[in-house]
Amino acid sequence: MTSKKDVLHVGIDLGTSRSAIAASNGTKHVVESYVGWPLDMVARKIVKKTILFGAEALEARSMLDLHRPLERGLIKQGSAKDEEAVHELLKHLIALAGRQEGQRVEAVVGVPAEALRVSRQHLRGAVKGIADALLIVSEPFAVAYGMDALLHTMVIDIGAGTTDFCVMNGRYPTEEDQRTLTHAGDSIDDQLMKLVKTKAPEGRFSIHMIREWKEKFSFVGDPKQPVVARFPVKGKPADVDITAEMKKACESIVGPIAETMLDLLSKVEPEYQEKVQRNIVLAGGGSQIPGLAAALEKVLLDVGGGRVKAVEDPVFAGANGGLAIAIDAPEGEWEPLGA
Repeated sequence: MTSKKDVLHVGIDLGTSRSAIAASNGTKHVVESYVGWPLDMVARKIVKKTILFGAEALEARSMLDLHRPLERGLIKQGSAKDEEAVHELLKHLIALAGRQEGQRVEAVVGVPAEALRVSRQHLRGAVKGIADALLIVSEPFAVAYGMDALLHTMVIDIGAGTTDFCVMNGRYPTEEDQRTLTHAGDSIDDQLMKLVKTKAPEGRFSIHMIREWKEKFSFVGDPKQPVVARFPVKGKPADVDITAEMKKACESIVGPIAETMLDLLSKVEPEYQEKVQRNIVLAGGGSQIPGLAAALEKVLLDVGGGRVKAVEDPVFAGANGGLAIAIDAPEGEWEPLGA
């Protein structure tokens, strides 16, 4: 039998935009979910690497065959290169965690609830060869476990590709306890791209610029200050006020999230519903949008009120929860992966 100290336990939050790892040796890392290979010998000579990850890959994207291999929380289907990119990304994360030579790795990977149903086999294949045992869980469940919020709690995990809901009833969540929406960070990006194009039809900007603006200036409700973006218009740098466009794009997710939140609350046993609606936790990058928690609390007034709070560490909340599960999981919970 392998003793616990001979095993590197890791929790991995495999995200569409960013992926994070927390390991039992105390290390934590986060990487943008981009993987790139140099396009030719000239690119290889400049970047001096055979493969690049995260921000480094984004920075050098003009020289790379760049892949963002997850879409709406799922591994893109039908592309061998995207499947290879997920495998390389997971291998990179475990290497960053400091695996020792010959050390056994037991990995808990958090994915959207939808991925548990349709992408389990692809995930198993992506992890095989870089971990010895695997446990796949839903991302909001991992967040709840890491916070020890296992009873009468709803976690709403707003990522780039999906928004995932999970009601905790003191046991493993069932499919009935969970929901997945595609109204999330990427859908805000798409909306903002269309709105800014309409506002400045002769402007030139990329989806990467749109994401940067969203991460700096997103809000729901009243703006604290005008949102001004700088990009070329008719070939000249220009400052464009996109406050109204940012508000409309960010608020496009509030309605669907509120509707699903209320629907899940209506399914909670009546004696516990009030406890759950006073214990709603926002996680993921979207949890940090100013004004979002207040907007959802306003919706809860129609059912007697409630409390919505955001996690303190949106980057590592999922990975920390995965690590806690990995440390606690008995041997029978793990799926062996072999060599």
